[in-house]
Amino acid sequence: MKRVLVALACLLLLAGCANVPLESQPLVVSADTPAPPANDAPEPLNDTDPLSLVRDFVRANADPRSTNAAARAFLGDQQRGSWKPSRSITIIDNTFSTVYETPATTTSAPPDPNVRTVSLRGYTLGTLSADSAFIPGSGPLEQSIQVRKQPSGQWRISSPPPTLLVTDDDFDANYNRVAVSFYSPDSGTFVPDLRYVPAKPQSGLPGRVMDLVLQGPSAGLAGAVKNLLGDQVTLETNVKNDDDGSLVVQLSGLTGASPETRSLIAAQIVLSMQTVTSTRIRLLADGAPLVRDHEYWRSSDVPSYSSASSPSPDLLGLMTVDGRVRSLSDGAPVPGPAGDGTYGVVSAAQSIDGKRLAVVEKDGDRVSLRVGDLGRDLPLVDLSGGSLSRPTWRPAPSGAGSSGEVWTVVDHSIIARMVLDPTGHWLRQSVNANDLFALGDGTPTIDALRLSRDGARVAAIVNGQLVVAAVVRNGDTVTLREPRVLQPGDLADVVAVDWGSTADTLVVATSSTSQPVQRVSVDGHRMDAFNGSNLTAPVRAVTAAPSRPIVVADAGGLWNATELGEVWRPQPHSMANASPFYPG
Repeated sequence: MKRVLVALACLLLLAGCANVPLESQPLVVSADTPAPPANDAPEPLNDTDPLSLVRDFVRANADPRSTNAAARAFLGDQQRGSWKPSRSITIIDNTFSTVYETPATTTSAPPDPNVRTVSLRGYTLGTLSADSAFIPGSGPLEQSIQVRKQPSGQWRISSPPPTLLVTDDDFDANYNRVAVSFYSPDSGTFVPDLRYVPAKPQSGLPGRVMDLVLQGPSAGLAGAVKNLLGDQVTLETNVKNDDDGSLVVQLSGLTGASPETRSLIAAQIVLSMQTVTSTRIRLLADGAPLVRDHEYWRSSDVPSYSSASSPSPDLLGLMTVDGRVRSLSDGAPVPGPAGDGTYGVVSAAQSIDGKRLAVVEKDGDRVSLRVGDLGRDLPLVDLSGGSLSRPTWRPAPSGAGSSGEVWTVVDHSIIARMVLDPTGHWLRQSVNANDLFALGDGTPTIDALRLSRDGARVAAIVNGQLVVAAVVRNGDTVTLREPRVLQPGDLADVVAVDWGSTADTLVVATSSTSQPVQRVSVDGHRMDAFNGSNLTAPVRAVTAAPSRPIVVADAGGLWNATELGEVWRPQPHSMANASPFYPG
């Protein structure tokens, strides 16, 4: 009888274990996430002094697994279960210091030898927000952390900070950057939304990315793109590997969705997953294939949605030289008044499809804007000022032909957009840039403005700094929202900017003599310098586009490169004082 009872108990135990997941999603502990009653992470080394304890605690903050169990091991017994750091993470410079704070002398009582206060001093680079997006923001950091000796004789933290502090290197080692895709009806393409997810366990990466797809765009892109899934769509089961080796994503809540919407959702999921899995993805919705007759997907199965936002390969770029517009490939002037010197061209921009041209023309001590078809007369539009920034084109809405909207900045302070109405007239309309103007103190100076080729963002040079904002359209109203200064601590004196070879990067030129050209991620988390050894300061202009070399203009002429470490090569048919530009 005893043997029978033991066997039954084992069977019940195994049945219970069958419902235990093999992997749980790593989360930062928040007020909504109850702290675990126990902590099985390794304890700190014995006899660790308070200063070293705090430094090791910061290193452990980077591991988000099991509700930050690695960091909890550094806390006192009372604090381990009650510590609830905010869901945001503060990312600090790799170099930081820990020093003892001088005890207060307001009372006559001697200081407690079992309590020490450690001051952590460093530099903030930004934060990882609750929606898993990086938000740049620099400034000095000083955090007081109390350490208390435990009955065991070991020092442990008794007053942990309210937010997780993670060094830049540790963040990169423990989090994967993923470009979650969201659809832009404005251009009919997908826009990358850079997010950061815990890297371990690796098998859970697809599930974590799918969670971000379902949550929708981050705050920095909200309103500029469409959330195809909406609030009603959920995961029917966890994202998991099937017996045939495919990755299974089972959705629910898509009953009644059109075939077009289903195809867009499939493309969104596959594009978002392409950096975290190389296996086939099996897409199901409400018990059937998400897309009829197309159950299994790879990234190669997704049609190109970038035709409206990528210049054609035969558009090799243009340049302005001494009042004329010339070809960047052979130096020949473009046909029509823009190329023969009739207009005193100060700057110019070619539409993404190459068919239209906008030029800023010198008009006495003022400048005016001309817009029209490339190679023909360019009519004056009702826009002039003491200065106009180099124009930038909105991508043509999907299936709408050539672009009918061009932007510029008037007198470094007013963002204007010229819109082509049905009668063929260019009408001036405004842009609500109040959030952009609220940056910093006083009235900002806007020296350059570039619309992204997908139309969802704008990059600007504001008071010498690089700023990116979302372009939110509501009927005829256009608003710039969530402006963010990228690399505010290190990137200054920016003189030129363009969108890079990918939709999530920018290329900037600065007044720096040692590193004049930089590549910056669209969220500002990464900045990498191009080789500047053979450039001659100052660098005046830069242009970039998909599948094209980056071209810069310095004191000696035009140069091009494709990789960060390359030495810049002379641009064929380079001319002094030339300013290059690709379509867009």
